[in-house]
Amino acid sequence: MNNRKLQVAVATPLREELCEWIEACEPRLELKRDQTLLPPMRHPADFAGDPTFRRSPEQEAKFEALLAEAEVLYGIPDVDPARLSQVVNANPTLRWVHVMAAGGGAQVKAANLSTEQHKRVRFTTSAGVHGGPLAEYAVFGVLAGAKHLPKILDQQRAHQWSERWMMGQISEQRVLLLGLGGIGREIARKLSLLGMHVMGVSRQQRPVDYVDEIISPNQLHAAASRADAVVSSLPGTDATVGMVNEALIASMKPGVTVVNVGRGTVINEPDLIRALESGHVGLAVLDVTATEPLDKASPLWDLPNVLLTPHTAALSAFEDQRIAELFIENARRYIDGEPLINGVDTVEFY
Repeated sequence: MNNRKLQVAVATPLREELCEWIEACEPRLELKRDQTLLPPMRHPADFAGDPTFRRSPEQEAKFEALLAEAEVLYGIPDVDPARLSQVVNANPTLRWVHVMAAGGGAQVKAANLSTEQHKRVRFTTSAGVHGGPLAEYAVFGVLAGAKHLPKILDQQRAHQWSERWMMGQISEQRVLLLGLGGIGREIARKLSLLGMHVMGVSRQQRPVDYVDEIISPNQLHAAASRADAVVSSLPGTDATVGMVNEALIASMKPGVTVVNVGRGTVINEPDLIRALESGHVGLAVLDVTATEPLDKASPLWDLPNVLLTPHTAALSAFEDQRIAELFIENARRYIDGEPLINGVDTVEFY
């Protein structure tokens, strides 16, 4: 490339000090931004920003001009796939978009871009940045099931001192991991260090560190029958929708713990609810649901054997900086003509 700096439009909220830090770390790029055009962040990694924020017509025109002149976008504008489509159509010089989400492939798919547009514009995600926090949440979920957390809470609220009971020891149990990407591998590492026997499903059938058994997809039901806990970190794709369904749940051990830190669409919720109501699933620990926010009428809210959080397990005070670090490395690779990390598969969109 020539000496002209790579023009990157900041399309999502990003603290000014991080903008300056990115430019200092990779001086061959320039972050084009106007903080008045971006919604205020309510907390770290709040890339949607304050939902009450509105641009004036003049601000909107400035924002569109900023996006139309960039070669690279840092984030999807307004976290809106329709707006991403508009920018790709309006800006023929756009070549790369970095998406804040780890599972950003779904957002790219929702933009409904053409094959030619996908050839012109590369997309990368922030996969890997969230591995540590999501793995901790998964460990929490597995432990909550083994230690009967809902029972503990119920008895404490009722001031009930019951007879003693046997708690599960995860060092004597098996976990089945659905998904062995960056998040799944970190879950495997953490649970393995606690002495848990780790099984993981993989189409490639290659060994993975800290995974004791690699399970082929056609062995899934058999493996599920041996698992005390099943943890999904799968992305939301056409191939994974409803993967955890009535048939798979029926093959699981009675009292199994189900944890989901991937995408809510992986689980068929009506099937899961029936299994929770019958007690076949002992505990579901869900940070994600098929539709978010979860419908207030959903039985998941009130079932005593469900722990539910509002897609918040990945958030940490350092997420913004970790994403910035990943972007800096990819910007270096982009400028130097090297392959980018975390490229979106535009066939399966993960």
